[in-house]
Order: sequence, then structure tokens, then C-alpha cells
Amino acid sequence: VQLQASGGGLVQAGGSLRLSCAVSGISFSDQAMAWYRQAPGEQRELVAGISSGGYRNYKDSVKGRFTISRDKAKNTVYLQMNSLKPEDTAVYYCAIVRYYWGVFEPLDHSYWGQGTQVTVSS
Repeated sequence: VQLQASGGGLVQAGGSLRLSCAVSGISFSDQAMAWYRQAPGEQRELVAGISSGGYRNYKDSVKGRFTISRDKAKNTVYLQMNSLKPEDTAVYYCAIVRYYWGVFEPLDHSYWGQGTQVTVSS
């Protein structure tokens, strides 16, 4: 299984970025996907998840600003990030996750991408 994340960068507060994660080596359509982030000195946290059926869930602080989506034809999951804030600065990771009863749960390290840096300047 391979997950290749891209799209990070440096942006000013209020700006937008779109992260992409291309997935290969597994049946993408059947998988729940998620984006996590980890800021320096902080624990990794779930930002957004999307089930194979399209159910979405978001961290409270990004609701209304971030949108997770997937393109099954391209085996790709996206994270559209608008109205970015300095506190969104982190390394963002895409992952294949377990989904059940509205909960997204991480799997082992083989189901994670390499991370992409997002830096939001004030």
C-alpha cells in the first residue's frame, strides 16, 4: 500500500491550500480515508475523515473551513483548506483508517502517507 501526499506549502493567514493524497496498492473505493496533522510538540490529531460511503467528520476547529473529498476514479483523497489560520500550521498526513459507527480509527504505520508541511504565516 502506498499513499503519496502533496499540496502543502507556505500561505498567509486567510489563504487556501488543497492537499492531495494518491493511493495505490489497495482497493481505494472500499477504504475509509482521513487526514491527520501534527504540530511541533503536539500529538497527532484527526482533522477530517471520509468513509467509503461518503460520511464525513471534522475536527471542530476546522468545521466550515476545511472540506474532505475523494475521487474514486483517481484513487485520490483531497483536503480543501480555506481561511487558514496560523494554528493550522502542522505536518499533514493522509491515512487509510477503520470506520465504524461514525468513528475513524487509525491503522498501523503501513497505512500512512509521508506527510506534507503546511505553514500559515500571520
